[in-house]
Amino acid sequence: MYSRLFSYVRSIVPRISETELIALRSGTTSIDREIFKGKVNISVTPTIKKKEEEEFSEKTVENVLRKFRDVKQVYPSNKIGEIVETLAKNRFFSFIIDEKYGGTKFSFNVSGLSRILTKLTSANPALGIVVMVPNSLGPAELLENYGTNVQRSNYLPKLAKGEMIPCFGLTGPNNGSDAAGAMDEGEVIVEGGKKYIKVSINKRYITLAPIADLVGLAVKVKDPNNLLSHGAKEGVTVALLERGHPGLRQETHHNPLNVGFPNGTLKGDLLIDVDDVIGGEKNVGEGWKMLMECLAAGRAVCLPATANASAKTATYGVWNYARHRQQFKIPLIKMEGIQDKLADMIYHTWVIQSSVKLTNTLLDYGEKPAVISAIMKEQTTERARTVLNHGMDIYAGSAICLGENNFLEEFYRSAPVGITVEGSNTLTKSLIIFGQGLNKSHPHIFDVYKSILDDDLSSFKKHFNRLLGHSLSSMILMPNFGGYSNVLNRQTKYFANLANFVALLGGKIKQNQFISGDMAQILSNLYLAHAVSWDQSVDPVSQELTDYCLRRLADETQLHINRVIDNYPSSTIRLLLRPMRCNVPNVDYDEKRNLIKLVNNHPDILKKIREDIYHQDGILAELEQLNTLDNEADEYKNLYQKVIQVGEYPNP
Repeated sequence: MYSRLFSYVRSIVPRISETELIALRSGTTSIDREIFKGKVNISVTPTIKKKEEEEFSEKTVENVLRKFRDVKQVYPSNKIGEIVETLAKNRFFSFIIDEKYGGTKFSFNVSGLSRILTKLTSANPALGIVVMVPNSLGPAELLENYGTNVQRSNYLPKLAKGEMIPCFGLTGPNNGSDAAGAMDEGEVIVEGGKKYIKVSINKRYITLAPIADLVGLAVKVKDPNNLLSHGAKEGVTVALLERGHPGLRQETHHNPLNVGFPNGTLKGDLLIDVDDVIGGEKNVGEGWKMLMECLAAGRAVCLPATANASAKTATYGVWNYARHRQQFKIPLIKMEGIQDKLADMIYHTWVIQSSVKLTNTLLDYGEKPAVISAIMKEQTTERARTVLNHGMDIYAGSAICLGENNFLEEFYRSAPVGITVEGSNTLTKSLIIFGQGLNKSHPHIFDVYKSILDDDLSSFKKHFNRLLGHSLSSMILMPNFGGYSNVLNRQTKYFANLANFVALLGGKIKQNQFISGDMAQILSNLYLAHAVSWDQSVDPVSQELTDYCLRRLADETQLHINRVIDNYPSSTIRLLLRPMRCNVPNVDYDEKRNLIKLVNNHPDILKKIREDIYHQDGILAELEQLNTLDNEADEYKNLYQKVIQVGEYPNP
């Protein structure tokens, strides 16, 4: 029986390339694995804020922002030299570098880095990006993990001090952030008794490329003449180039929607010394593994931090604006059409900040969660875009006219950047989150797949039996009663069951991206819901708001569960899955009315949303001040008139 089953499974499993296998073996699993098991228990506690981080955030960050907050066009700009020099002097490029190379203590505390990036971005998104890149995917982390002692000693102190500004060149016209595309390809040659990689490069979308002094470069390498030694091999390879390297051209820049950060191209015909491969010759061909190991933390921290900043700033500012802005002789916040959007903004922002907090905590515990990082990138940037869209609608004319009171436009313009970079959200949702999760996070599927690869019937029998046992236990459905915590536990169990049946589609999952996308949304929502529940347990603010968020996430999740069941290709399996299908309750208008009242009467909610954003001066500070003044006082009336003004410019 097992022989025939073995042959059948081998015929339906998707073909996984070497690059996909490297991705599956890189990083760690965490809560994502527990969700696939059908039962989640989160035992981590938030990292305690360090004194030096608090002081850095309150003093150094705020001083830099007071100086450069209004320099929206960081690049191209005649201020770029002064900005980089100030950031370097204040150690903004050293957060992920070990202290022995001149780095800061933040290198061991992701939460601290995330909070700093959130505050910077909340005041100036372009400035946040300039600081974000050297502290995420770039030469520093690759050098820390894979560099030779000589490379570390040479470059890490210079990167920590900001004497060298890094960038990383991966993407080109014919490949996105992947190794499967037509990446620049070079060949190993010998010239003058030394080994070189001869390659022509054409990289684009490279953040910081126009100002970078040290380039991390990913190229594919061939060795047709077998010149490499030390067990090195062909494949994606990561090397280091300094500005001025013969043939390297850093001549042009892009303009991503006038957001104002340095982004450009790397081109040229190059000879790269094999000794300049990160880690030396032995790491030729190991680049994709190196990148996969380092991508998870950066993707899980930096882009969610920027999404967190934009959602928090928009929600906090627009809420205070709506409390005071009068239309039809009443404040906007009393209009139910406005309340509808404000409730959505509170919901999405709360979900974002809770998930950022949990993910940072997992990273502080040493996790490198590949699947969770993809969830966080896609979910936080998408939900932040929803927050910004609602905020733009409420802020209305003030949102579409440039001027000092418009605190939304820079986030609105930069939102598509976060959604597009490091893999488009469409790709991430349709192909990566569930597909990678199924193979990496599922407790048994990869073991079954490996037994197929190894042609090991004995191993297949053992792991298939475990998979069968998991499937049967997942089919024992939980009773449909209890509070939101029980709903979350029940839906987690349902997902584990549903994932096993979707896995039966084998290689067709890659083509059936409707189902893959819906399964990704279910997995993502469950992670977010567990984050919201965990956040309330470790840092209680409002159980009522927590329940509201869990209810909305549960309803979203159930809609996707229903869609997967209704569209499953087999009618027989649709009947088996039918007990997990249920109707989603109609929207209760009173829930949103009550949420608005809750936030109005519970100052700790807005205080939590304000946390880690810059609000010390400008329009946010003025809106805050309105909350402290008597509506009938002249001071209030004068300040009110000031905050409702929009930019005016002389006619040409």
